[in-house]
Amino acid sequence: MAESNNKLSRRHWVAGAGTVGTLAAAAAVLPQVLKSPAEPPVASVAPDTSAGYRLSEHVKRYYQTAKV
Repeated sequence: MAESNNKLSRRHWVAGAGTVGTLAAAAAVLPQVLKSPAEPPVASVAPDTSAGYRLSEHVKRYYQTAKV
């Protein structure tokens, strides 16, 4: 009977260690979750001065003629 109590106490110790590990992990993550999110930075819209692709009348006309 003493041997079964010994096994039982080992099981409790291992279960307690697992619980402590879980609580430690939760405590490490919890402060990050509780932080209030900072306001996202407001991006200023700069005028489009690039010489890249633009949907002009010429391009629209090409798309109309290229339709199959």
